[in-house]
Amino acid sequence: MKKALIITYYWPPAGGPGVQRWLKFVKYLPEFGVEPIVYCPENPSYPIVDNSLLKEIPEGVKIITQPISEPYRFANILSSKSSKQISSGVIPKQKKQSLIQRLMLYVRGNFFIPDARKNWVKPSVNYLLEYIKTNTIDTIITTGPPHSLHLIGLQLKQQLGVKWLADFRDPWTTIGYHKQLKLSKSSQKKHKDFESKVLQTADEIIVTSENTKQEFLLKTKQPISVITNGYDRHHVQKPEKDKCFSLAHIGSLLSERNPIQLWEALQELIHEHDNFRSTFQLKLIGVVSEDVLQTLKTYELDPYINNMGYVSHEEAIKAQLESRVLLLVEIDSKDTKVIIPGKLFEYMASSTPIVAVGPQASDVETILKTTNTGHYFYYNEKERIKSQILSYFEAYKSNSLVVNAIGLEKYSRKSLTKTLSEII
Repeated sequence: MKKALIITYYWPPAGGPGVQRWLKFVKYLPEFGVEPIVYCPENPSYPIVDNSLLKEIPEGVKIITQPISEPYRFANILSSKSSKQISSGVIPKQKKQSLIQRLMLYVRGNFFIPDARKNWVKPSVNYLLEYIKTNTIDTIITTGPPHSLHLIGLQLKQQLGVKWLADFRDPWTTIGYHKQLKLSKSSQKKHKDFESKVLQTADEIIVTSENTKQEFLLKTKQPISVITNGYDRHHVQKPEKDKCFSLAHIGSLLSERNPIQLWEALQELIHEHDNFRSTFQLKLIGVVSEDVLQTLKTYELDPYINNMGYVSHEEAIKAQLESRVLLLVEIDSKDTKVIIPGKLFEYMASSTPIVAVGPQASDVETILKTTNTGHYFYYNEKERIKSQILSYFEAYKSNSLVVNAIGLEKYSRKSLTKTLSEII
């Protein structure tokens, strides 16, 4: 059996989408002749913790750890709330940033390149050089963000010549929040130089979307494979559907994820249809920015909101199955068309209709169309959004709100792991 060393920052009890991808790969790799060995921090500062994921770690999998020194521990002294928000990607709009938040963003962007986990690179390389030689590792895999982990792979490749796969769950220099880090020109150049070295040195690049592949093809001649995120079969008893007409968003609603036309469409439906008004509920599950909450209040939606906050992955799956319609929102930017949220695939597997709002030419739009699992809208399409939600509501009233999905199996975690094993 081949041995693959997986170098990851996010591992249970980390919560959020970053941990799911490699937790599931590790679960299924042994079925395809690969022994996974996980290398992760001993004492990480996870912005979100989900202890329920600990029981999903496969029995007997080898996990090795090393200490990490992270600046977020010290940033907590200045402002624990701002530190937690920034580390989890919730960055306030520039006009609303406090002096401390602006300072933290500048320091994060220009003193910690490529990211706040850069101090883990050197000790990890020193430790893994000997470990790889002693334990006959066939392949190393780095997954980012944080993209500093790719620098661990880069140095191990340069010094040992070991086969190296670099997995990009998100892009590097074109990811949306880079523009908010107040990067100097020299800092921007450092990011691009690091990105270029990684893309040109790794034996193979793995990305999660076709758009990211097209971006990277302009930057490297190394082979690039698309392995999307996916869904796993959850052996849970399906709960009853909500009695109300529930529209549920699961995950973070950042300040820029604020589709005004959607909120306006919901406001109009509430005003125009008594039965809609009496049965509608907007369920928000996850971190929601103050900007979004204020906008919802402006559109008189706060009486209809069930703001549940962050819940465990188990509870999120249950909420998906209970809800009548699922909402997916992405920032309206050309930079985000490459983003396919991991929750999309679990949404699709829940057999619940999806309303997605995002940028044009998004991979999400293509996936929804080819799987027949929902409808995709641009930010300015209020009337289309309103019409579709009303259509779903009428189906809900007649007890005919169903999804006839097609072609989902290729997005199962087991099928995706088979593809990964072939690359290894």
